[in-house]
Amino acid sequence: MTDRRGFLCAALLATAGAGTALARAPLGAAAPRQQRPRFTSDPFALGVASGYPLADGVVLWTRLAPNPTLIDDDLGTDDIEVGFEIADDPGFTRLLRGGRTRAEARHAHSVHLELRGLPSGREFFYRFRAGDFTSAVGRSWTAPARGMTAERLRIALASCQHYEQGYYHAYRDMLARGTDLIVHVGDYIYEGNTERPVRQHDRGECRTLAAYRLRHAWYRTDPMLQAAHAACPWMLTHDDHEVDNDYAADQAEDPADQDGFRARRAAAYRAYWEHMPLPRSALPRGADMQLYMSRSVGSLLALHMLDERQYRSPQACSTPPRRGGSRVYLDTCPQWHDESRTLLGERQERWLDRGLRGSTARWNLIAQGVVMTQLDEDPGPRERYWNDAWAGYPAARRRLLESISRSGCANPLVLGGDIHAFIVADQRVRPTDMASPIVTSELVTTSVSSGPPPQRVIEAYNRGDSPDVLLADGAHRGYLHLTVTQQRLEAGLVGFDSVRELQAESRVLARFAIEDGRRGLQRA
Repeated sequence: MTDRRGFLCAALLATAGAGTALARAPLGAAAPRQQRPRFTSDPFALGVASGYPLADGVVLWTRLAPNPTLIDDDLGTDDIEVGFEIADDPGFTRLLRGGRTRAEARHAHSVHLELRGLPSGREFFYRFRAGDFTSAVGRSWTAPARGMTAERLRIALASCQHYEQGYYHAYRDMLARGTDLIVHVGDYIYEGNTERPVRQHDRGECRTLAAYRLRHAWYRTDPMLQAAHAACPWMLTHDDHEVDNDYAADQAEDPADQDGFRARRAAAYRAYWEHMPLPRSALPRGADMQLYMSRSVGSLLALHMLDERQYRSPQACSTPPRRGGSRVYLDTCPQWHDESRTLLGERQERWLDRGLRGSTARWNLIAQGVVMTQLDEDPGPRERYWNDAWAGYPAARRRLLESISRSGCANPLVLGGDIHAFIVADQRVRPTDMASPIVTSELVTTSVSSGPPPQRVIEAYNRGDSPDVLLADGAHRGYLHLTVTQQRLEAGLVGFDSVRELQAESRVLARFAIEDGRRGLQRA
């Protein structure tokens, strides 16, 4: 970690820990002149973010919202000019680039600035200006060019962060521990409320564009989350709660919500794009949004982000009248093994297969939203599985593992979330056949703040029926911290006993590692 990187992370952590807005830096004389809109309060109340680094660029994000938690926070129908500066240092004494961009009214006055032409493998700092106000300073970086060697990358894997169910201590810990990239695999917001809130946001279930925008804005006001977005680039994919619990493609969870569901999905996708540092290639077209994409960090790793929600077949044999997630006995579900059922969709399956076959990276990380480990939850002679995860799509799971095996890609690893528990397991094409070779492994992160899963589910993972399940822990909230080098990938399971209090201490519950060229996880 460079001295400059440590300096900025420490500053972001200190300001966030104080519960105040991030420190503002004065603009230098080299900033471009522009017409200044008038704001009576800080329009950068939602912070700044960056994402999806390339060898010569990155996406920079902000959204102008002086009163973000008011539903009538309206800046009008005109785009607003926003200045930006890119510098080699956090004090902005060595400017690399400056200019103007637009906060687009049709996208809630958000900014998605896609920079290109920057030097490869470089850390830099950025900020925005609108009217008389200057944003927080953000830190980001460009990836090493293809073929260049990166010695180390530290990745934090996050999932499931219900605002009302706890505080975001995980993000404070990520900064303190040292993190270069944050990967979020879904449930960034929750569309509903909780029965025993630790803290409250707006009430009611999101169904309209205005409601989803307001919910995202509430989440974005959290100082820990803002600090984490400012500290390093992010890459993201969604799961279900960004739209509707357990939805599958165009199918709503509740049949009563089916009419108009595609319009609801379009509103949710649009609000998601407006609040994330996503490239313009992910801009929704109605109810469609392409989130699956890859990024490489020199020769060290390729990160393949998947979308397991938008293109999936409906869950098999759900318990009526509800649709979506259910525990299903296989002897009651004839369509369970239907070869046509998909989790990723045919086009995305082909895209990933090409990407894996063409990868020259030392490590290939496949990040998506749900659990791949297939485990019978019934201790008796019958088989019972959760139908919303990969276990409920056995043909799709087999196709993915066969694709990984055929590709010959180096050191594949699946990353997941959703279950609010840590799961560490190896993966075979035939999961109950120990003669079937290990194709890849899976690391599932617990939730940042969302409540624990049913204890009977964790007990099923820990019964010892499958030697491929190395650990299952649903008692802790937290995240996964990965350190990737040319020779080794090490994962620390960072947990909190509770996140319902304003202060919480983390601890590393366990460490696992994969050595370059060897299949299977080992305790470190």
